[in-house]
Amino acid sequence: MAQTPCRLALQLGLDVSDSVDSREYRLQLDGLATALLDSEVTLALLAIPDLPVALSIFEWSGQGARRLLLDWKLIRNETDIFEVADQLKRTSRGDMSVSTGLGNAMLYSAKRFSTAPACPRQVLDISGDGKNNDGPRPQDVHASLPEHMLVNALVIGPNLNGAVGARARETEDLVAYFRAYVLRGPEAFVEVAIGYEDYSDAMRRKLLKEIQVLTLSDFLPATRGPGE
Repeated sequence: MAQTPCRLALQLGLDVSDSVDSREYRLQLDGLATALLDSEVTLALLAIPDLPVALSIFEWSGQGARRLLLDWKLIRNETDIFEVADQLKRTSRGDMSVSTGLGNAMLYSAKRFSTAPACPRQVLDISGDGKNNDGPRPQDVHASLPEHMLVNALVIGPNLNGAVGARARETEDLVAYFRAYVLRGPEAFVEVAIGYEDYSDAMRRKLLKEIQVLTLSDFLPATRGPGE
């Protein structure tokens, strides 16, 4: 047990490029806070007190533009969750690049995992509402990521009620892009938010999928039966 202080190192990477206006920025951070405080998410986070989830949160935009909002924090109780949510609600927007550097955000996350607690699972949960347009492409950085690093995505599509034709297919196209070039690992998946108004609900669904409740036996060495 001493060699496994946590069961999951989870990084949340939030898109704050120029496509995200001030209202959407607030919906994103407050929505994440609300998702973390959800009763089901709280139960999942605290399901194995001796093997907590290690959480870290950062913002990203263009090449070289990142801001760390939360360094690695072991979530051991409800107070820890309340503190993270409160910090998110009190965070104001900083000066960031206007472009979208998905590949660089993934590389930054990989470096951050080198400072994480020794958890058996490493997951980057990256949110985005657009394709890479600055720095290395996401498909070109996969080989530079840690071998067991999983990358999931929360795609924020435009809220286009009544749209037809190409406009109606914007979300579908963005989801296909993230599936093809951003996701990494056999368990990787995309969650979709229809507009930033849906961000909190989409993040809640995503967190519940990522915080897999494992039994203690999954972290203990296998024992041999009699005569083996």
